Amino acid sequence: MADAAELLDSGEQLDQHALRTLQLERLRASLRHAYANVPFYRRTFDSAGIHPDDCRALSDLALFPFTTKVDLRDNYPYGMFAVPEDRVRRIHASSGTTGHPIVVGYTENDLSMWADVVARSIRAAGGRPGDKVHVAYGYGLFTGGLGAHYGAERLGCTVIPASGGMTARQVQIIQDFKPEIIMVTPSYMLTLLDEFERQGVDPRGTSLRVGIFGAEPWTEQMRREIEERFAIDAVDIYGLSEVIGPGVSQECVETKDGLHIWEDHFFPEVVDPITGEVLPEGEKGELVFTSLTKEAMPVIRYRTRDLTRLLPGTARPAFRRMEKVTGRSDDMVIVRGVNLFPTQIEEIVLRTPGVAPHFQLQLTREGRLDALTVRAEARADATPETRDAAARAITTAVKDGIGVSVAVEIVEPETLERSVGKIRRIVDLRTP
Repeated sequence: MADAAELLDSGEQLDQHALRTLQLERLRASLRHAYANVPFYRRTFDSAGIHPDDCRALSDLALFPFTTKVDLRDNYPYGMFAVPEDRVRRIHASSGTTGHPIVVGYTENDLSMWADVVARSIRAAGGRPGDKVHVAYGYGLFTGGLGAHYGAERLGCTVIPASGGMTARQVQIIQDFKPEIIMVTPSYMLTLLDEFERQGVDPRGTSLRVGIFGAEPWTEQMRREIEERFAIDAVDIYGLSEVIGPGVSQECVETKDGLHIWEDHFFPEVVDPITGEVLPEGEKGELVFTSLTKEAMPVIRYRTRDLTRLLPGTARPAFRRMEKVTGRSDDMVIVRGVNLFPTQIEEIVLRTPGVAPHFQLQLTREGRLDALTVRAEARADATPETRDAAARAITTAVKDGIGVSVAVEIVEPETLERSVGKIRRIVDLRTP
């Protein structure tokens, strides 16, 4: 079998100078395409007094206005499309739990590019032509399942389109079909782990060797938990429907040190979440993406709300890395003046004996003050004494490490809501 370097595609083989030249060419074309064909972008560019021809260097992108999730919802369903509807070959959409869903469209060229970057991602994760890929992301309007599916086929893999749900059956399929790779959310991988153990099957004895996990933030502690209990390499994939879907960036299996952004298609910035100012490389802030090659729905300076920082490339030197996403600026909880992210609680839960890696945060209001309860599932073999000790340990760790007092409730195994997609970590029970 050829080694990884021999399998790099032409984009991955670019040096930094060639990449920056290509980016500027594609950026200027994307700005012109958006301005000419999307009324929203023509209005916002004109209001800002900026024109696509004013972009003469990559740094000039900072002169252009941001695009937000609200903008996409306000133009529901097809107002952000830059091509006639008869050129659109597929439509995806977000769940729309807070108003209109976000609708995204793809031309034939968009779908081909998407398959290319997902194939590149699977290869960077350690996948090779001929591998069997178990896709347990949800299919349908969610981009995860079909994005992974067509990318795996583009690489030359055999796809097992399991989708989400039917957990017991998924375990059986993994045992019978013997996939080498699984693509799934990390929280659902832990649900599969519970089911393996419930059935008395050793998860370390499966055919799986690589897990490609995305669609939600996850921590190094969760990586260690999955790798140790499944005996696999666990790597991160990143994407969002608004930009393309999964395959915007990928962690390389040989380094596991952050996700290389496929910068020949997606140009990243990190900005101050409050001021919008572009931050220097290495400083943490909000991730912003501009598409360079999308036809149906180009996005210009889209604010993802994901918090990370940009770092130099390693395994793929021409491409910058984004640090593993630690949370979202709109998922931040402020409890009695203290900023808190679910991933901070996750780190504490994962290192606490006696509890499973499943938890939920409940926000309530006591008088004029907000209160937070951490609800964590006990492991099946945890004694009442172990549960009490776990509750005390989590309470102390949150107070000492984050600086806020919380209540902790250790609940019975498998009583918290499970999700086949993105897990609902925060339940807000506060009344206005």
